[in-house]
Parts: sequence; structure tokens; C-alpha cells
Amino acid sequence: MKDLNALMQQAQAMQQKLQDAQAKMAETTAEGTSGGGLVTIALKGPGEITAVKIDDSLMTPGEGEILADLIVAAHADAKRKLDEVNSALMREAAGPMAGMNIPGMPKLF
Repeated sequence: MKDLNALMQQAQAMQQKLQDAQAKMAETTAEGTSGGGLVTIALKGPGEITAVKIDDSLMTPGEGEILADLIVAAHADAKRKLDEVNSALMREAAGPMAGMNIPGMPKLF
């Protein structure tokens, strides 16, 4: 019975670590750029856009399509970076359980 109690305590500790990691993820930010820094987008948490910076040189008539492409590329760059940081937080929280597929629990990277 001691083994079961120890296992339950480990599961509770891991659950707390995962909750802490999720809280950190909600506050994590990442910045993506495109066009050599002409467009910058900042993301927070699961991908919420918090800021968009556009170089004045792109604010000329006829540059709309280029600007749109640069915004999409900057967002993709920021999202990739945010996902990398969030994955690292979850792997750290999961510890030795990372990569295991335990029935009834979310996949732990």
C-alpha cells in the first residue's frame, strides 16, 4: 500500500507542476519578425497578438499585398517561437514522464 500512496503523491506533485507550467505558458511571450525587421508581431500565451509594429516604409500605396504577406510571416515566426518555449515548459514540468502516453492523462510531450 505504501507504493500506491507514493505513486499518488508523485501524481499529485506532477499535476501541480503541469498546472504551474500552464500558468507560465499563459504569460509567455514571443516576438516574430519578417522582411528583415520591417514587420514585428508579439504573441502571448496560446497565441494572442499583443503588438504589431510596421515600418513606415511599408505604408505607401500599392504595398498592401506585401504588407499582408509580411504580417502573416511575422505571425508564423512568433507562433513557432512561442510553441517552442511552451513545449519546453511542459517537458520540464513532466520530467521523466515526458513522452509517455498514460491513459486518462494528457500527452506529455
